[in-house]
Parts: sequence; C-alpha cells; structure tokens
Amino acid sequence: MAASSSASATALPYLDKTDFLKLQNGSDIRGVAIDGVEGEKVNLTEPVAEAIGTAFAAWLIEKKKADPSQHLRVSIGYDTRISAQLLQNAISRGLAGAGLEFVHYGLASTPAMFNSTLTKDEAFLCPADGSIMITASHLPFNRNGFKFFTNAGGLGKADIKDILERAADIYNQFTPESLKNSEKKALLSFKKVDYMIAYTSDLVKAVRKASGNIEKPLEGFHIVVDAGNGAGGFFAEKVLKPLGARTSGSQFLEPDGMFPNHIPNPEDKAAMKAITQAVLDNKADLGIIFDTDVDRSAAVDFTGREFNRNRLIALMAAIVLEEHPGTTIVTDSVTSDGLTTFIEKKLGGRHHRFKRGYKNVIDEAIRLNSIGEESHLAIETSGHGALKENHWLDDGAYLMVKILNKLASARASGKGGGSKVLTDLIEGLQEPAFAIELRLKINQFHPDLKEGSFREYGEDVLKQLEKSIGSDPSLHKAPVNHEGIRVSGFGGWFLLRLSLHDPVLPLNIEAPSNDDAVKLGHAVLAAVKDFGGLDTSALKKFVGAS
Repeated sequence: MAASSSASATALPYLDKTDFLKLQNGSDIRGVAIDGVEGEKVNLTEPVAEAIGTAFAAWLIEKKKADPSQHLRVSIGYDTRISAQLLQNAISRGLAGAGLEFVHYGLASTPAMFNSTLTKDEAFLCPADGSIMITASHLPFNRNGFKFFTNAGGLGKADIKDILERAADIYNQFTPESLKNSEKKALLSFKKVDYMIAYTSDLVKAVRKASGNIEKPLEGFHIVVDAGNGAGGFFAEKVLKPLGARTSGSQFLEPDGMFPNHIPNPEDKAAMKAITQAVLDNKADLGIIFDTDVDRSAAVDFTGREFNRNRLIALMAAIVLEEHPGTTIVTDSVTSDGLTTFIEKKLGGRHHRFKRGYKNVIDEAIRLNSIGEESHLAIETSGHGALKENHWLDDGAYLMVKILNKLASARASGKGGGSKVLTDLIEGLQEPAFAIELRLKINQFHPDLKEGSFREYGEDVLKQLEKSIGSDPSLHKAPVNHEGIRVSGFGGWFLLRLSLHDPVLPLNIEAPSNDDAVKLGHAVLAAVKDFGGLDTSALKKFVGAS
C-alpha cells in the first residue's frame, strides 16, 4: 500500500452532516470522486472516504458487539474506475485508525465481496467480518462510491444514514496528527489476497454439480462475454474456459475505467447491441454481458434475441419454478402484464410485483418467506437478481451460472440445439408491441412547491391522477399495487411513480400499439396538466399535444 498524499498537511474544509448525507443513494454511497466533468465538483474526497471508513468501523464494532481486544477484519475490493485505488487507500486508513484489520482484494466484483463474509478459508483471510466494494455501478467515469456488507447481507438505507452521520462528526475532528497516525497504522497492517480465485472456483463447482459432476460440461458450447471494460472480464477466463466453453469473440474484457467502448450496463441499448452483434458475428451459442461491478447481467441467445428486462425475469422464473413449483417470484413495479400471465398461468407460480430498488425487492422476498409464503427469486428489470439458495445476494455472475446449469444439464441429458433450450423456456411470454419510459421532472424552485418537498408535490400529483382515473370507465386502477399508480386500459397499462431518490416521476407505458399508448398518455396528461411545477414536455411531445 503506497503512502498517500492525504490532506494531513493542510486544514480540511468544513463539511456538515448535510454534505455527507448528500452522498447517500439508497443503500449505497455515491459521489464525484475525480475532476473531469464540467459542473460536477468533487465531493467524495480522500479525507471524506477516510472518515467513512472510520465510521463503518465504529458501526461494525457495535453491530458485532466486538470486544476491544478483538480485531475485526474488513475486505476491500474495487471495480475498474480510475479513482478506485485512491479511495481504497483512504478507506483503509479510516479502518486502520479505528483499530480494524483490512485486506485488499484488488479488482473484484460486488457479489464476491459479500461472499468473502461467508467463505471459511484462512488462506484467503476469510471470513471477513465486514466488506466494502468501491463502485458506482454504471455511472460515468468521474463517479465512485461504496457498498457495504456483513454476513447478514448488504447494509440498508438506515445503516448508510447512520454511517454518514458518524462520518461527518469524525471528519470534523480530524487533525494533521490523527491523519498521519492512521496512515502509519494502515502501512503497518497492509495485507492483500486474490479472493477472486475462491469466488470463481465456487461458480465453476456449481455448474459441474448441476451437470452430474462432469469436468467440462460446456464443452462444445461457444459463449462470448462482454464485460464493457468493467470488472466482469474474469468470467470468460476463470469460469467458462475451465468448464470447456469456447470464448473466442469475447470483447472488452480488459479493465478500463474510462469505459471507451460502451457503458457497462445491461439496460443500455448500445451495450446490448454490442453483445448481440458479437454473438451473431461469431456464430456463438450464447452471449453474456455484465454491468461494471457484476451485480447485474443479461444474455443473448444464438439468434440474437436478448434475455434482459422482462425476458430475463421470465427465463429465471422458468428455471426457478422447475426447481421450486408454485413459488412466488418477487419483481419491481415496472414489469409487464404479460410477465404476470406467463409466471402465473404458464409456469404455475405467483407473481408479486413490488417496488423499484433491488434492496426493496430482495427485502420483500425475505419478508414473504418470514410470514410463510415461499419465495426463491427476487429480480428487477434492471438485471439485479437474487436467489434464496445464494444467500439473497444480487449476483450477476450467479444468475448466468443458473443459465449455464440449464445448458449443461440439457447437454448431459442428450439434448442438443445450443441455447435453444433457453429460448424454449420463455415460449408463450406475451410481449408488448410498444413500450416507453418518460421522465416527468419536478421543478423544485417552482412557486407551486411553496417551500414543500418535491416528494410531497409528487404525492399530490399521484393523488390527482388516482382521482382522475376513477371517473374514466375505460381505465382500471390495479387492485394491488405497492408503488405509484398503475392503471390498465386500451389493451395496455401505465405506471406513474415517484423516483426513489430524485425529483422525477417516471412514467412507464406498454400497449398493443403506438396509438393505444398515446391514449394512455393522454389520460395521464389530462390528469396532471394543472401542476405547474411538473415538466410534462416529454409527455406532450409523445402524445403530440402542444
């Protein structure tokens, strides 16, 4: 661990709790870590990261009820972002200053970091008492952040708020002497291991087991991987090749935090086009794509058909319901009506549509199990998917392993046809002819808000929409809905909801045709037209209104 150019020699600018709480993004911490984008000031500095490290240490000691003589151990990994190592060293100083041990894993995936709290292997200095992943998912190169884990899973919103409030107090108590002292401690306690060896070995074993313990169950399969220059490049070399798959044509496996080829994001159209083209150009059986830190993924079959969003959920539901007949599949709020019909009528499961936010979806599945309703899969349209059998960890690599298991077991039972076995699993899934998402922004400085919060204003918009829908016989409000207002009509549906973090009301519309979607759009516009603080220009443009 190199010595840092920390702020120990100079006085730190004063920051209050509000400055720290601005870094909260649900159950993650995210901020601007380096210069490079005009108008975006760096707010995730090294001293701020050090304070967050010390705050996490204090939180963890309390959580684990650790004795002062007991040295808790925290694993730290990062994705390919160019600010990663600076933040790693800063957060390490924070941990060391609080008396904790830390282990650097280097380039890693978010799921691997959680896994390090479960692995029992002293050769890898596991299990870790806590774990930190340095990532900002698919956000631009100048951003970065932290995800935190214990063996109970990822930390929730309340935990992150607690840590940031502690960090604000710690930061303003830093002195040049205390910063130098934590730097010395960090240099003395530095340890590094390649934990990804253990993590990828577990993935390989899972596929071999599913195939009946065949050493190379994917022999004869041609599978290409697109890592988008994020942390997922390991999957081709360390998982697919040992299983016998051919991986020629895989692309953007090299780590590059400037993401020169496309955003590593399975929801991004350019990213999906890139992996689809790679499958077709290489005549591959399957394509696999990951986001930056590998907690999300998607796939493409041999014909170039994408398995993402509703299709990925349908595919995973089909696989899980074969193993656990009748189980409940928990998803986020923007899934289609066709998916519900597919899960409930074709697969014989139950679809429980909940809120946006991967942690919301996972926590809801855990809650259902706790009250006696069996659920084995929690999955978002974004590609975050978690299985009960995998400790409710949203692991993009493990989702792909479940798909590979299906290929391997089909091959072992004598079925050919490459990835057709996957395509056949979602046969009968009704997909909308037209789908769109529009974002209606709330102007927080508009006089209509009258010092109130954007959240209150957004709730008023939703109440007015609900009232308006009630008087239109062609529209029907969903009887059970956990987020926003979901309405069916004209053969389709729309959902207007308030964003989890931003002053925005996203509007999703799905319909059998563009004309039917426009009718649904008109219904929304008629209901919200008098809200001067709501920017409806995108909706007006869509429906052709002036």
